[in-house]
Parts: sequence; C-alpha cells; structure tokens
Amino acid sequence: MKKRGLLSWVLEFAGRKKAYFGGSVVLAMLGVAASFVPYLIIAKIVGELLSGNRQWSDYLKLVLLMALFWTIRMTLHSFSTTLSHVATFTVLGGIRKQLCEKLSKIPLGSVLDDNSGSYKNIIVERVDSMETTLAHIVPEFTSNLLLPIIMFIYILTIDWRLGLANLVGAFIGLICMAIMMKKSQGGYELSVEKTKKLNDTAVEYINGIEVIKAFGKTGSSYEKFVIAAREGADVFIDWMRRCIWPQSGTMSFLPATFLGVLPVGLLLVKNGLITPENFITGIILSTGLITPLVVAFSYTDDLLKMKTIFGEVTEILERDDMERPSEITKKPEGTDIVLSDVRFGYKEKEVLHGINMEIKQGEVCAIVGPSGSGKSTIARLIDSLWDVSSGTITYGGVNIQDLPLEYYMGQIAYVAQDNYLFDMTVKENIRLGKAGATDEDVINAAKATGCHDFILSLENGYDTVVGGAGGHLSGGERQRICIARAMLKDAPVVILDEATAYTDPENEALVQSSVAKLVQGRTLIVIAHRLSTITDADRIYVINNGNVEACGTQEQLLENCELYRKMWEAHSMAKDEDTDGIVLSRKEAAYV
Repeated sequence: MKKRGLLSWVLEFAGRKKAYFGGSVVLAMLGVAASFVPYLIIAKIVGELLSGNRQWSDYLKLVLLMALFWTIRMTLHSFSTTLSHVATFTVLGGIRKQLCEKLSKIPLGSVLDDNSGSYKNIIVERVDSMETTLAHIVPEFTSNLLLPIIMFIYILTIDWRLGLANLVGAFIGLICMAIMMKKSQGGYELSVEKTKKLNDTAVEYINGIEVIKAFGKTGSSYEKFVIAAREGADVFIDWMRRCIWPQSGTMSFLPATFLGVLPVGLLLVKNGLITPENFITGIILSTGLITPLVVAFSYTDDLLKMKTIFGEVTEILERDDMERPSEITKKPEGTDIVLSDVRFGYKEKEVLHGINMEIKQGEVCAIVGPSGSGKSTIARLIDSLWDVSSGTITYGGVNIQDLPLEYYMGQIAYVAQDNYLFDMTVKENIRLGKAGATDEDVINAAKATGCHDFILSLENGYDTVVGGAGGHLSGGERQRICIARAMLKDAPVVILDEATAYTDPENEALVQSSVAKLVQGRTLIVIAHRLSTITDADRIYVINNGNVEACGTQEQLLENCELYRKMWEAHSMAKDEDTDGIVLSRKEAAYV
C-alpha cells in the first residue's frame, strides 16, 4: 500500500480548519504584492531626484504611499500568521488526540515494545516542536519565495544581463551549500536517534531513582545517563564541525548580489546600454532579492525535522488495530470462556503453545505456574489486551474478536498487581470504572469494598488528589481504590492477577476482604502465586513453559501433577501461613 504524504496527514489533522491554511497562503500572496510596491516607489523617488525634481510635496506623497503599502503588507502578514497558527494548533491537537486514541486500539504488546519515554517524547515534546515550523512556514515561506521571484522578473525587464548578474554570488553560495549538504549527510538522522536515546535514558533514570538509591547504583546508573548525554552532544558538535566552513561560505555568498550587480551594472552604464536610473533601480531591487530566499531555504532543516517527526507519528498511527466490529452481530449466551488451541508470541518468539482452557460461568478458576510460564499473558489475552496469534477465545459461545471492544471490555473487571491511579481525586479515579456514575454510586462502591472509612480519613476525603500513579497513598490504599473501581464496573467476570502480591502486611487483610466482596456472584479467574489462597478453587490450571501441564482440583493436582506438588511443597516449606488469605470458595467468600 502506498504511503501517505506529509501534506495529506497535515490536512487530515487540520480537520475543519484546513481552509485556514489556504486562507493564510492567499493573504501571504497579497502581502507579497503589497510589499513589492515600496521598492518600485523607491526607484521612482531616485528617478525623480536624478531628473532634478525639487517638489518636496511630490516626495512626501510617494513616501506616504510607500508607508501605506508597507502597513497593508504587515496587516496582511498578521492575519495570515493568525490563520496559520489556528490551523497549526488544530493540527497538533489532532495529532495528540489520534495518538492517544490509537494507543487504546492497538494490542498492548505493540505499546509495550517501546519505552514509555519514547511515547511521552513524541506526544509532548516532538509534536510541540513542529508548532513554529508549521505555523510560520505557510505565510513566511510563501512570501519569502514569491517576492524575490517577482523582483527578479522585473529586473530582467530592465536588462537581462543585470538580472543574471544578481546570480553570481548565489552560484558560489549554492556550490558551498552542496558541499555542506554532502558533509551533513546522515547527521540529522543520527542526532534524532541520539536525542531519543537520551530522552529514554533520562525517563528510565528518573522512574527508577528509588531503586537506584536503594541499591547504591547511583554512580553506574548516572554514568549511563552521562554517556547518553555526551553522545548526544558529540553528534551535534561533530556535525557542526564538518559543516561550519561550507555553511559560512553559503551564508556569506548567497546574499552577496552586489558581487555581480555593481561591476556588471557599471560596465553597462559606461557603454550606454542602460540608463543610470535603471542601474540604481536594479541596485535597490537586488538588495531584497536573495536574502528572502536564504530565509526561505533556512526552513529546509525544519521541514526535514517535521518530516522525521511525522514519520514517528505515522509509524504509530499506521500500526494494525485490534480487529473488532462496531456493533454486536451475535450476543453471547452466558459468560463461559473457552480458549481453543491459543498461540501467542511477542514479536517472533512464541510464548504460548496451543493453550486449551474452559472457564464455566460462576466458577472460580485459578491459573498457577512458575514465574514466566505465561500466566499473566493468558489473563491479558482473555481480557483482550492482546490478540491471539492463532486459535480462538470465546465468551458466551462468541469469538471475542467478533464482539465490539467496548462491549467486551465492559464484561471484564481486571485487577492487576500494579493497577494504576491517575493524578486526580479519589472520587474521579473510582468513577473511571463506570462512565456517568453518580457520587452516590462511587460512595456505594467504596462502602461495598470496605474503602469508605479510610477514604474519609484522608485530608479531603473523596476529593483528595492521589498524586501521580497514586503516589500520595500507600500500596494497600491504592489497591483498595482500584478494587472499588472494579466493583463500580459491576462486570460479570473478574480477573485477579494476585491482587495482594505487592501489598504491605498491615493492609493485606483489608485488601483481601475487599476482593472477596468484589468476586461474589461472578466468574473469577485468579493468577495465583500463593497457592494457599486457591485451595478451594473449582478448577486449577497449571501452566509451564507456555503449555497447560495439568488441570484439576487441589486434591487431584497434588496426586497427579508433579510440578504442582513441588510448588505446593515449596510453598508449605516457606511457611506462608495466610490464614486470612483470599478464600476462593463461594461459601467462605460470603463471610470474609
């Protein structure tokens, strides 16, 4: 499929404001016409002086007329840039909106393939850096390109030799520019690569500062950042060192129109081929001939930069979405979940090899296995955070890929080890579980999961801002709010990815009590690390190296599955006495 061009993307992002770019160009062109008139008036004044006119009123009229056209030019330029800025900010907003929407539609694995710092850099800094170029290039590039062309054509009408003489300095300057471009080859791409690496390293360093300090790795970790910063600086220094001389030659010779105009013009006047008035007019016009072109060509780097940024943006936007219909064609019957020969891999490495599982409506299903065996991957596939590589997952007898994503996500409540809280109030974080929920709904969900009392003890109660990632709260408090959010969602299927794994002992019993209330009357899928918490599960799947090694109840697995028996013995030897643990039988969950 043919890739879309830069202009096509810009116009799409501009939306209804795309006409503003066209209006900006029209006003810029009218401004060019208005800015050309003062040059002609100056030439007229010089001609009148040479002819001996001493009527100051004539010159005053000409000067006032010149001021009028200059005012018109500045006014048109102002309106032109205003329109281009409105369109530009619409484009930048459109880019960010589409990027955020896209990240919600593509498989989670595609998102996790890249560093979070890369997304932040693209969506915030990189997109923002296009503002100046996009807003100014339309009016300024247009005017700086059209005005010299009109002036050059007018000089040619005076004398073609005088017109060509203006290009002597430009010819030498272009040779210097060609040398500069050759030496600059690959410099910009490398600078983008190193800058991106520096940004990713900085984000990683800041996010991991607690671990770095705790394990005394400040020196080695900071050294990684310093190396990235030095490499980034060296790229720019080496790039400029290679290009400094040809760049200086370019900037010196390109605007030097007098280099050819003065000797050629004097020779033409001496031989009577042009009049002194026309020679002076040519000199005046030549002063504004090349400099605007230099300004216009100075946008070349900005255009390359913008093209690179759009490349990064469109690379994300052109990723394959999770294929889901917009409407339900077949409604699920019940909430049975069946995995049939499910295979899945990260990039080219397959991690699940033909998984077959059945989870009946209303039952408790536990998934256990060694670390890295694929337990959480299965849960995420069931939650439709990824698409299977092959095989099918059905919900109520319907392939989940045949169900609208929004509908299916409403059927699943996923409580992970590290659920995220946004830098909003407690109330708004819980309300994320159900769009349009009232304050009363939020409070009822908090009460149902035992969160109400501790929330009221916070500084501002439900209006307390939790901080970035919930940093103002303890781990147990964050997890209990996430469980309240899942309770508000009121989904028929609950997936628990060891909800108490990272909880401090003081809050563990409270979190477990909240979880027990959440799962009542629902289908429960639990990723278990503490085997004592799933002894009463209806069904336990043992996963090993991406395969289902065994399935059965606690007693059956202890008798028939060597891997499970070893895991249970190791668990027992560690004396993990979780007498207040999450008891996953319906009978006991009712009173926890």
